[in-house]
Amino acid sequence: MADRKQELEGLREELIERFDRYQAHKEQKGGPLDKDTEDQSTELANDEVIEALQQEAEDELRQVLHALKRIEAGEGDACERCGGPIGDGRLQALPYTTRCLDCAERQ
Repeated sequence: MADRKQELEGLREELIERFDRYQAHKEQKGGPLDKDTEDQSTELANDEVIEALQQEAEDELRQVLHALKRIEAGEGDACERCGGPIGDGRLQALPYTTRCLDCAERQ
């Protein structure tokens, strides 16, 4: 359990750094769009990609924080839906999971 907690804490720091980089990119992008319509299209597409990546990092961070809270409460290895054990293989593959494979597949 300590190894998993340490892995999640490392992942949390990585996700926070990634989120901050995306936010900094968005904040630096404050000027007007390029006059060339092709360049405008590229800039807008890049902004959409950055926004999607930032949202993905935020969603994953939320899951990591939730899993860390469950570990602190002593519930980290139990499925939050059925209460059964979450398999070690599943926890290794997806350390921030809070549901066993059966419950995850039913969702």
